[in-house]
Amino acid sequence: MKRWLIIASSAIVVVLLLGYGGLKLVDSRTFQFFGGLTARVETGRKVVALTFDDGPDPAGTSQLLATLAREHVHGTFFLIGSALAQYPALGRQIAAAGHQLGNHTYSHERMVFCSPGFVESEITRTDALIRQTGFRGEIDFRPPNGKKGIALPWYLAQHNRKTIMWDVEPNSYPEVDRTAAATTSYVVSHVRPGSIVILHGMYANRQVTRDALGPIIDQLRTRGYRFVTVSELLALSS
Repeated sequence: MKRWLIIASSAIVVVLLLGYGGLKLVDSRTFQFFGGLTARVETGRKVVALTFDDGPDPAGTSQLLATLAREHVHGTFFLIGSALAQYPALGRQIAAAGHQLGNHTYSHERMVFCSPGFVESEITRTDALIRQTGFRGEIDFRPPNGKKGIALPWYLAQHNRKTIMWDVEPNSYPEVDRTAAATTSYVVSHVRPGSIVILHGMYANRQVTRDALGPIIDQLRTRGYRFVTVSELLALSS
């Protein structure tokens, strides 16, 4: 009896460890089982990629584009397919301004416990909508909320697609996300050469991020940083 209790206890420990490991894998910014994943590029050059997730949405897209145009900066927009279908003119506006467009799935569901067929549909539908904007560059991919299981990395690896994560995320901390000044300070103090910054500035409740964008650019530029798209950043690493 004692032996069976030991075996049962050991089995429970193994299951818990596997579960914990699985959760860590789902959330990891720096590891996945298949394909290439980039959260930051190792480089001695003072370059940084500003990336914008979600949307497009009428509430904030034009303001973001106006700030980037005024500052002569190109960013990378990871767009949701369903939003592109709803606001195709905004997608064309982003592409026409010279920004890189990336795939952020069609439905923005977490790509963890999903079938290969669902993964393919989410990505190919969004790719098609991105091409309809006029964007002709490489379409990189970013999983919603950064979460990924097995089917998603496997599909991306089979199609030679890159998973783009990030190493600076001001919107994830309420005390930082509360004001434009705090957001700016956080980004400027955490950026390193080769950083990828994730910002959520499209929706109506993201005015703080939109207000912070100009100061972020100005202060990083004062520190000697140059702004590049994700594709340009990856080219530096290769």
